[in-house]
Amino acid sequence: MADQQVAAGGGLSGSGNAGLVTGILLCLASMSCIQFGAAFSATAIADFGPFATTFLRLVMAAAILAAIVRPPIRSYSRQQWKSALALGATMAAMTLCFFAAIGRIPLGLAVAIEFLGPLAVATWGLGGGWRLIWPLAAFIGVVLLSHDGAGWVGDPVGMLFACGAGVGWGTYIILMKKSGKLFNGLEGLSMSLIVAAVVAAPFGLPRAHEAMSPEGLGMMLGLALLVPLIPYALEMTALRRMPMAAFGILMSLEPALGALAGFLVLSQPMTPFQMLGTALVVAASAGVTSSGSSET
Repeated sequence: MADQQVAAGGGLSGSGNAGLVTGILLCLASMSCIQFGAAFSATAIADFGPFATTFLRLVMAAAILAAIVRPPIRSYSRQQWKSALALGATMAAMTLCFFAAIGRIPLGLAVAIEFLGPLAVATWGLGGGWRLIWPLAAFIGVVLLSHDGAGWVGDPVGMLFACGAGVGWGTYIILMKKSGKLFNGLEGLSMSLIVAAVVAAPFGLPRAHEAMSPEGLGMMLGLALLVPLIPYALEMTALRRMPMAAFGILMSLEPALGALAGFLVLSQPMTPFQMLGTALVVAASAGVTSSGSSET
């Protein structure tokens, strides 16, 4: 039974509950980096645009990780290259769409819409039965977080970018899980970040020169560490220690952290209904975690 769960993406690659707990802690650290990194990106996006900001961050993150990991490029198999290319292209599309979205709509709303991608992955991974109550609760929470009490927030283009980021995020979870099995350590992430930087280049190069100052490059370096370098490394490690379904719904904390980061960093207020939405997504995360633990 345990082998069948692993093959289906529902087993633990760590040792029982300890592996699950470690994965949860890594996910929480990753999500905090992503959401507060996104909030701190507001200045860079306003100054240089979302695409140049995304491209420069990916370039710096790829260069730093490649210098540390030193991936043996010539030794990789065809399957490993296909995995790196697919994951890298997905990373680029997801990040470009996400930063374009938060340049147009509030951070909490962008993350709430983006969350629909991993929600779909998690719903598929959990199977049927009573466990479907958790994605349902998370979905209701996302809806509440998407409303400011007076109406739906954001323009249609920004919401479309957020939907694109959601598709990318759901695909990213699946591809990151596979990459973690094909490569040693962080080699798969290193190769994927290089691919992501190349894919993002046509979008980001036209305005990249605007950030070529000590202040601009320093800002980009700090943001590159927060998103994507540290969180992607943490997530790849986490996915080796926990079920993909548990990882997917644990990501339901993202809208809550996004709303919190938007409130603390960008002074984007939260209504009582948005706070209720936060409570629902937290409850969904706790529920799927306990369900995953009981199956180990």
